[in-house]
Order: sequence, then structure tokens, then C-alpha cells
Amino acid sequence: MPRQRDTAPAAQTRLLVAVGTDKHPFDRLVDWLAQWHTGAAQPVGLTVQHGHTRAPHLPGAVPFLGHDALQRAMADADLVVCHGGPATILEARRHGHLPIVVPRDPARGEHVDDHQQLFARRLGAAGLVALCETREALHDALTAGQADPSRYAVAADPDAHEARRAAVARVGQIVEDLVARSTRRRPRWRTWPRSGQGTEEIR
Repeated sequence: MPRQRDTAPAAQTRLLVAVGTDKHPFDRLVDWLAQWHTGAAQPVGLTVQHGHTRAPHLPGAVPFLGHDALQRAMADADLVVCHGGPATILEARRHGHLPIVVPRDPARGEHVDDHQQLFARRLGAAGLVALCETREALHDALTAGQADPSRYAVAADPDAHEARRAAVARVGQIVEDLVARSTRRRPRWRTWPRSGQGTEEIR
């Protein structure tokens, strides 16, 4: 059962990082985290669910967490950093976190399309996540959260089922829009006549 966040300063910041179970690696997020961790001003208790990303040289690294283990990690964490997966974001909020979100970028081979970016940007504009699309933004958010965890706490909502369904429906619409957009794109080939001929070639 989610509980209200305890935002009192702790001797050690408990940080959960979750990249989800997508088959694409998310080295960028893990590398940014490792860079910040090296210079963190205070002790950090890490749980890093790195999925199919190469195992980082960080304490608390684990490829996957079962549902119950993930719930416990979210309940115990002071801060949650995650990819732009709707289910992970909503679970974090359900446990009283304003999640620090780094969406996967398909241009970097981190996903098949840009739905995480579109979804996370919409939530960021609404103040429902702390959107971080650069290393500097992530490092700033982590430093601020370590100094004052209450900046990334919201009221725990154990009954947020309607929000979950609405978010999933919205992601479905985004994916449908992406598919429709791709079918409207011009083809990757074009035709032209050979010199002195009326036939066409495909490139």
C-alpha cells in the first residue's frame, strides 16, 4: 500500500533508478547517473534497475525487479528517477513521488519511436513529472532533491486507477498518431527517367 512520503532529511538519500524492461539499452541515463554519483555531496543509497542496459559499476545495480520488489523500492525511496514509461511514472506518483523522468530517445537507439518523449513532455508541461532531457538537467534535479527531498514529493494516491487508464489510453492515441504520421510520409525512393529513355528507376 503506498504511503505518504516522509520528506524529512535523511542521513543517506535513498535513490531508485528504473529504466523499465524494454529490450533497448538505456546507457545514457545510467552513464549520467554514474557521473553524478561520483561527485554527490552526501551519501546515496542506490537501487538501479538497469534492464537490458549493461550493468553499471554502481552499488545496488540489478537487471530487473519483480512487481513486489519494485513497489517496496518505490515506497522506501526518497527520490525516483525513471524512463518515460507511463506505468513506471504513474506507479512513482502513486507512491508519493514527483518522478524525475528521462525519456528514451529513438534517435539514440533507446526505443522504437518517440512516444516516451511526447508523453513525458506533456506531463512535464503539466507539472506531473520533473522532465530532464539533458545531463545537466538531471544532475541539477538530483542535487536539488538530495538537498530537499520535499521538492520531489506529492500526495500518495493509492487509488489512481483512473489516472492510469487515462494515461495508457493517451499513450495508445500517441502511438496511433505516430503510425498514421509514418504512413503519410513521402516514400524513401523517387523515380526519374533515364537520359534518352522513358522508363523509370527506383532508388
